[in-house]
Amino acid sequence: MSDRKAELEAKKKRLQEIRDLKKKKDEDKRKKEESIKATTAAVTLSESELERKRREADELLRGILPEVSSADSTSVNAASPNKSQIKKTNDETAAQQFSSPKRKLKLGMSSVNLAGFPPKELVTYAKETQTPVEDKEQDDEDDIAEPVVQQPEPEEPQPEEKEEEPEVVKELTSDEKQQIVNSSDFLSFFDRASRVMERALFEESDIFMDYTGEERDREGDKDASAKLSLNRQFFDDRWSKHRVVSSLDWSNQYPELLVASYNNNEESPHEPDGVALIWNMKFKKTTPEYIFHCQSPVMSASFARFHPNLVVGGTYSGQIVLWDNRSYKRTPVQRTPLSAAAHTHPVYCVSVLGTQNAHNLISVSTDGKMCSWNLDMLSQPQDSMELQHKQSKPVAVTCMDFPTNDVNNFVVGSEEGAVYNASRHGSKAGINEVFEGHQGPVTGIDCNHVQGQIDFSHLFLTSSFDWTIKLWSTKQQKLVYSFEDNSDYIYDVMWSPIHPALFASVDSMGRLDVWNLNNDTEVPSARVTLDAQPAINRVRWAHSGYQIAAGDADGRIWIYDVGESFATPRMDEWSRFVRTLTDIKANAADMEADSLMR
Repeated sequence: MSDRKAELEAKKKRLQEIRDLKKKKDEDKRKKEESIKATTAAVTLSESELERKRREADELLRGILPEVSSADSTSVNAASPNKSQIKKTNDETAAQQFSSPKRKLKLGMSSVNLAGFPPKELVTYAKETQTPVEDKEQDDEDDIAEPVVQQPEPEEPQPEEKEEEPEVVKELTSDEKQQIVNSSDFLSFFDRASRVMERALFEESDIFMDYTGEERDREGDKDASAKLSLNRQFFDDRWSKHRVVSSLDWSNQYPELLVASYNNNEESPHEPDGVALIWNMKFKKTTPEYIFHCQSPVMSASFARFHPNLVVGGTYSGQIVLWDNRSYKRTPVQRTPLSAAAHTHPVYCVSVLGTQNAHNLISVSTDGKMCSWNLDMLSQPQDSMELQHKQSKPVAVTCMDFPTNDVNNFVVGSEEGAVYNASRHGSKAGINEVFEGHQGPVTGIDCNHVQGQIDFSHLFLTSSFDWTIKLWSTKQQKLVYSFEDNSDYIYDVMWSPIHPALFASVDSMGRLDVWNLNNDTEVPSARVTLDAQPAINRVRWAHSGYQIAAGDADGRIWIYDVGESFATPRMDEWSRFVRTLTDIKANAADMEADSLMR
């Protein structure tokens, strides 16, 4: 494809050179014609002067000749017949000269025209032979013909001959047409063009998306605007203003619905402290689809999996609340009691796990307690467990995530900066392993949930107040890699749901970064900064993998579209990610060896 493009560029350059030569040739031709016209005008002027002098001489002769003829006729008429005959001849000659001077002038001009035109009649132009060498030869011919003074022929516009020649199109025979139609180039073009036109007629998205991968840049688009583009933002003057977005979650049953939780509004003490708003991406309305609230700031909210009408919230007081969009009231339809059997500290994580017929609500808070609930009865937890490491004080959990299709094992981040691997059931129930590396509270954690040729569910990311993002593996009890491009608190991180090596992160400087580890592990592949640079607290990928939601400290939710060529993984992304991880481990081993030698 690149060779074809280079060939087209060469042809365009050659055509431009030919056009420039043609333009220069026409300019020289025009100058020559103007000089010829000036010379012809001078010649015409001299000829008209000569004609005027001849007329004056004829008038003098006409006034003199009658007197001479009368004297001769009276005195010497019989004696000098030769003189009379000579006089008659002179009269006829003078009359002839006076009566027809233009005819002689026309004959003279005709002879000049016949002598000067033949060299120019030999000049012809053809598209196939229009080269710089022949242009030089034509210039030589024009230089030879230039000294001849002649009248330019008005009916010989040479540039028009050049323009008329390309209009002659050869009519193809039926066999030639059939041969073109059956050629592989035409079939490939027609197949591609028909799909593009079909998309153009029925879709509003990018109709030029090429799924063969032949025209896609392997390094992705270099223009960040092609990777991340703002779709819309959600904000409500009453319910969002002066509130901080504390969590985000997309609905599994209705992918266009997004729930966002907010803390208290200090500017309006009479308003409810906790708010959960459901926004609709399907329509262009600027108001929430549903509005829920409670008397405690909502720290986490999630759609209840397998229950499309229920929304679960974790509050600052430690209560778990349940809203139902079928109810006409905005307050919770169920809530857990404030007792020692449940949570007594802020609940930052709620999630529904299991299957359609057997599922539970899992919650964890900074009091170090994990509880399992039945959505039909929130009066008391079905099961609870203290998260402690080696009989120490309970772990203040700030974030939690479960690997794909695993309801037993999970990972949590803590306020102390440590990351733990734990289990809900079995002989190793509780915290099993600790990952140390962060120097500040862990703000976000996410496992790799992409399913494909190779399983990467053992990989998970963490973000922290120590300005770093770290990559871990449950198969190893040590750090895999640390991303240190940010220069402020990092509040959240999340893997792409469809691309194994793609993840997004947000920080307190209003930056949304998208990393592609198969392209670069040092800097993000795309970055956008919000206006006024408010701190972005939460980031969530849509289930499709082509949209990202980010909630900031001003109560606004920003929806960004991710370019298809950037978000869609190729078939070799999984194998490339394996090579990337191998290179990362090799570099880490080399650095460790160098540090030991020092």
